[in-house]
Amino acid sequence: MSEELRVSPIETRGVAGKRRFAMVVDTRRCIGCMACQVACKAEYDTPLGVNRTWVPYKVSGKYPNVKKHFLPRLCNHCDDPPCVRNCPVEATFKVEDGGFVLQRYERCIGCRSCMAACPYNARFMLPSHRTYTPITNVVDKCTFCFHRVTQNLVPACVQTCIGRSRVFGDLNDPNSEVSYLVANNPTQVLRPEQGTKPHVFYIGADRSHTEFARDAYRRLDVMESERAAFNKHFKI
Repeated sequence: MSEELRVSPIETRGVAGKRRFAMVVDTRRCIGCMACQVACKAEYDTPLGVNRTWVPYKVSGKYPNVKKHFLPRLCNHCDDPPCVRNCPVEATFKVEDGGFVLQRYERCIGCRSCMAACPYNARFMLPSHRTYTPITNVVDKCTFCFHRVTQNLVPACVQTCIGRSRVFGDLNDPNSEVSYLVANNPTQVLRPEQGTKPHVFYIGADRSHTEFARDAYRRLDVMESERAAFNKHFKI
C-alpha cells in the first residue's frame, strides 16, 4: 500500500472553530513513578491485569552507565480511529467537539473487533464480575477523562504527574500549553505509518520505541503476575 493511502485525510488539528484535545508527554521529565497509572486505577477502578494507562520502559547501556527510557501509554484518541471504523454496533464513537474517542457500554457486545483494530493495544475486556461497578463484559479504554475535562478539569493522570511530564489541553487553542509545546519542540507519535493521526505527542521519546521497534506494543512482563491473578479470579 502506498504511503498516500495509508495516511488518513481526516484532520481536526488546526481546524478553526473546532476544539481538539491532545496530550503531550515529555519523556525527559518522566521519572517512572507510576503515579499516573495509580491515579487512573483509582479514578476508574480498573481490574487487575489491565490498565487504561501504563508506563513501559526500556533499559539501555551497560552497568554502571545505564539509563531507563519510559514511554507512558494510553489511548491515542486518533483523528481517524480504526476502532470506530471496525465496531459493528457503533459502540465506539468519536466526539466531534474535542475529538474524544469513547465507548457506549450499553451497545458493546464484547466482540473485541476494536481491540484487534487498535494498533496501540490500548483496549481491554472488563471481567464478568466486578466489586464496585456493574459495567462488565464490555471493552474499556482511556477516555482522556471526558467526565473531568467537561468540568474544566484535566485528566487524573495529568493532575497527579509530579514531574509535569503529562500536559493536556486544546491543541487548536494557540494559547494552550500543548499547542506551544507541539509548535516549539520536535515531537513523535506512535506508529505514524498507520495514518491514524494520534493525539498523544511525545517529546524526547526513544525512536526505537515510537516508530521502529514493536516491543513497545507488547504486553508488559511486569504485569504478568497481575494478569495471572486476573485470569484466576475473573472469567471473561
